[in-house]
Amino acid sequence: MSDFENLPFEEALKQLEEIVTKLEVGELNLEESLTLFEQGQKLAQLCQTQLSDASLRVEQLTTDGEIADISDLK
Repeated sequence: MSDFENLPFEEALKQLEEIVTKLEVGELNLEESLTLFEQGQKLAQLCQTQLSDASLRVEQLTTDGEIADISDLK
């Protein structure tokens, strides 16, 4: 789980949810908790970046909130 940058959004989100669950249980020692928190921060940033990228792509494919005519894409 060290190379987060190549994870698809769905896998990154799944791993983030697993980390949150482990942290919520509260049975980890401080060092384990900090390590998981750090990994969670990286995963959250990755998810946010991927969502932002997807949003930008949607904006580029739409005009005034409407789906662009296929002929406009050429």
